[in-house]
Amino acid sequence: MEAMSTTDIISAAGVTLILAAFFLSTFKFISASSRIYFVLNFMGGALACWGSMLIPSLPFTILEGVWALVAAVGFAKTISQPQQS
Repeated sequence: MEAMSTTDIISAAGVTLILAAFFLSTFKFISASSRIYFVLNFMGGALACWGSMLIPSLPFTILEGVWALVAAVGFAKTISQPQQS
């Protein structure tokens, strides 16, 4: 079995964070409007974007970059709101 490359590790970490946010939200452990949801999505999207830039894969770079950007905007909107779990 081949060892994972640095690109694989970065991309896998990003995808894991995005999937963790989805899982936690789907099973009501966190709210889809909570700060932690947006942080997980932002960090995951940013890492996956970085990983796709290293491949390089323009469509996935755009997808993950927009994912991270939308999550960052969602997080910014929660700053002025009371914290939800």
